[in-house]
Amino acid sequence: MRYLFQACLGASLLTSPTTSLAARDAQFEDPAKIDRLVASFVGHKIGAIGGAKNPVDTRLRLAACSEPLALDWYGTGRRSVAVSCAGPSRWRIFVNLLQAAPSEKLPPSVLRGEVVTIAIEGRGFTVQQQGEAMEPGAIGEWIKVRVSRKKGAVRGKITRPGLVVIPAG
Repeated sequence: MRYLFQACLGASLLTSPTTSLAARDAQFEDPAKIDRLVASFVGHKIGAIGGAKNPVDTRLRLAACSEPLALDWYGTGRRSVAVSCAGPSRWRIFVNLLQAAPSEKLPPSVLRGEVVTIAIEGRGFTVQQQGEAMEPGAIGEWIKVRVSRKKGAVRGKITRPGLVVIPAG
């Protein structure tokens, strides 16, 4: 009986570390996933001007999020991105972006002729439709866009790649 107990204990010790590692990894957000989301949000790769300065630290143990992660600009001048989880364990981190030197211009996030989403934002509402960029621009710049079915152009601000916002009012 004693040998049977030792054999069962030894078998459980052999299998439990790998099982607990897999279970532990499922409990945390993957830093590489956060890197991909930030790169998609800002439109630039890690290390490129306008992209994240560095990858998210792999030593971070951020609780797995039950909802999609939320990304938004943080601070003035769009120098960092806030990545947050609404639950069940709430957390938020900030990813610093690589800034261009004062004499350098950011690479365009929208190209001339590109199909973009034009969002008209007002107090408590947002209306979106597709349009065409009439000129190139980087995030934060104002460019001319044309609504698909109309001949005239309006000016909007690029807030992320493929999205131009026109404030209402």
